[in-house]
Amino acid sequence: MSKEQTSKVRESVVIKFVGDSGDGMQLAGTLFSDTAAVLGNDLFTFPDYPAEIRAPHNTLAGVSGFQVQIGREKIFFSGDLCDVLVAMNPASLKTNLKWVKPGGTIIVDSDAFNEKAFEKSGYQSNPLEDGSLDSYKVIPAPISSFTRSSLAHCNLSGKSADRSRNMFALGIVIFLFGQDIETTFKFLGRKFKNNPSVREINKIVLSAGYNFAETIEAIGPTYKVPPATLKKGTYRNISGNVATAWGLLAASERSGRPIFLGSYPITPATEILMEMTNNKSLGAKVFQAEDEIAGICSAIGASFSGSLAVTTTSGPGLSLKSEAIGLAVMTELPIVIVNVQRAGPSTGMPTKSEQSDLLQALYGRNGECPVIVMSASTPANCFYYAYEAAKLSMEHMTPVILLTDGYLGNGSELFRIPRVSELPEIKPPMAQPNDATYKPYKRDPETLVRQWAIPGTEGLRHRIGGLEKTDIYGAVSTDPINHQAMVNIREEKVRKVAEHIPLQKIHGDTTGDLLVVSWGGTEGSVKTAVREMQKEGKKIGHAHFNHIMPLPRNTRNVLGSYSKVVVCELNNGQFVKYLRSEFPEIPCLQYNKIQGLPFFTGELVEKFNQLIREVQS
Repeated sequence: MSKEQTSKVRESVVIKFVGDSGDGMQLAGTLFSDTAAVLGNDLFTFPDYPAEIRAPHNTLAGVSGFQVQIGREKIFFSGDLCDVLVAMNPASLKTNLKWVKPGGTIIVDSDAFNEKAFEKSGYQSNPLEDGSLDSYKVIPAPISSFTRSSLAHCNLSGKSADRSRNMFALGIVIFLFGQDIETTFKFLGRKFKNNPSVREINKIVLSAGYNFAETIEAIGPTYKVPPATLKKGTYRNISGNVATAWGLLAASERSGRPIFLGSYPITPATEILMEMTNNKSLGAKVFQAEDEIAGICSAIGASFSGSLAVTTTSGPGLSLKSEAIGLAVMTELPIVIVNVQRAGPSTGMPTKSEQSDLLQALYGRNGECPVIVMSASTPANCFYYAYEAAKLSMEHMTPVILLTDGYLGNGSELFRIPRVSELPEIKPPMAQPNDATYKPYKRDPETLVRQWAIPGTEGLRHRIGGLEKTDIYGAVSTDPINHQAMVNIREEKVRKVAEHIPLQKIHGDTTGDLLVVSWGGTEGSVKTAVREMQKEGKKIGHAHFNHIMPLPRNTRNVLGSYSKVVVCELNNGQFVKYLRSEFPEIPCLQYNKIQGLPFFTGELVEKFNQLIREVQS
């Protein structure tokens, strides 16, 4: 029977590559995703790194994974259970078997399933032989030995040849999904353009894996995911961290303000620093500081001198930056603080995602110290929310904390690249030379925003610093009445930003049995669960918040239009605490998960159905 005759059409599929942290699962998953994107599929990825830098070989702690969902319709998240699992050793199979659909396909490196590996991973018997995998379609492939034999003519050591095992596994998956191997060759060419020998080795092994799958009967039918219908434009498979950097660069160009990034490397935010460094040709000035405090203080100095100032970090670094954020609030200087959240507290699980820094972003500073707080919700819209964070910060002369998370920062999806001219205008309130009416804290009567005076500009000499200043004139002051007035002004200035952000949208019924509230990187899984229930006729709506401080002007009306409200978060209930404090008359329930993993649609649907039954009973 021909390949076309045995090919099954699927609307979407979820594939996960898992193995030791040195097995190249991230590269294999990325190449598969990029190939799917070129062939027209929509996609969403979830790289899942181990917290240990290099755990012992074949141990559960060292398993690294890369999950991707591809489809012909818009994909909102990386998927729940896998249709296909590629497991390079027993440990990766053991830790990920629970994420495979019943009847799903499992591809394993049978060469890696030996007594020593079983002992390290905790298996009492060989899972390929003891019947524990009978409910799955298992393809045992001698990946290690076939990789070595395909490279026999290259005179490599066995250990060196084994580094390309991931390409053999990728070759099998490319065949299984009817992808064009030539497209993957092109990506390998770009990836290893400066190392042609490695490029050719990987191409040889990739071809060997593809040919193996083509010739064995155990592979069964192949699968075809038709291309998605996408809006015309130029697309790229982009991670949230790269999108964040691009959004900030676009804001610099649109505003006419040079961009400065002062940061200290920290997982999972470091890639923003790296991407900005790669774009110095666009005018980016990047300073890798010796610590978190130096990073933000250098950015405040750059803001004082007229730059779009940015600092990037994760939760532990945000703690260290808190005093300097207070300085930026007191001086009323614009600065964007990007916090790519991870599981805590303390060092916690640095490679795992969480939403546990919200209360820190809202309140984690001394004194009355309000800042704008926003959150992105997909890898691609990190671009737009980074852009908006820069716009709001400069136009309202105040710090903005932009919350993303490891799931968004490391994950990726298709991104339609806009023209900078299509983006909203950014108009910083720049003071003009020799303006006789200029005063350091003279404000726009509508927005309460002071002007941005660049040092050295003729006629604009002024005092600035961390001590309280008098309103309008900016002299150092300890006057109690003036202090209360300035505290109130800084608070009201942030509150007034609500007049410049969109009203909160509801997806689905605007009234009904249940409103599901989410924020940040949970949008895709929650949206998918709600849509599934809406198709069944359930009276359920979804409100996803990107603007948190201040909240959209219609938030009270949105929350008050349903019999029940449930707030879903990857923390112990931080946004729900905030909503309860702002709207104590509206009872908000909560549903939380703190496992370093995203929500699964199945668990959400089960919870939402339970709440709707309670309303109707």
